[in-house]
Amino acid sequence: MSEPKEIKPVKLICGIIAVNEEMAERATAALVRMYGEPDLELGPIPFDSTDYYGKEMGQDLVRKFIAFDELIDPGRLAAIKLATNDLEKEIAVCGGRPVNLDPGYVSESKLVLASAKNFAHRLYLGDGIYGEVTLHFRKGGAIHYEWTFPDYRTDIYKRFFEEVREAYRSQLCCGNGEEI
Repeated sequence: MSEPKEIKPVKLICGIIAVNEEMAERATAALVRMYGEPDLELGPIPFDSTDYYGKEMGQDLVRKFIAFDELIDPGRLAAIKLATNDLEKEIAVCGGRPVNLDPGYVSESKLVLASAKNFAHRLYLGDGIYGEVTLHFRKGGAIHYEWTFPDYRTDIYKRFFEEVREAYRSQLCCGNGEEI
């Protein structure tokens, strides 16, 4: 029989897709108020790997990622996704959604994203939220899956999440001078 083991904390990240840089920064400021200071950021950069959000949000979207300094319990991911959904509604302008927020976390072995959409490769986390392993890490770096979104397959995203993983690993072994 296997016994449950203590869960290591993970590094909270959030992807932001926004109609412009101003809205990306507005979302960032709100996320910082909710989850603390980021220690790593990517972007804003053009979000042009899919037109999935085009009908709802328009064209010429920007993408930004932030990784938060404070580590969290991975069991909080569903609640964090619900909170970011509420934040999207708060930021909404005249019923339109100017930002899309995709929280997740990085652990030593993987990048997990939260979603309210169920698919065969997602596991139920609770409260209507699912988790998806989007990338996994090996000695060669970040590896994607057949279901990984096209933008997460790019070198710039993979390099960013490899950097987030390295920062996380440093926090685990050296955060406060003791093993977490």
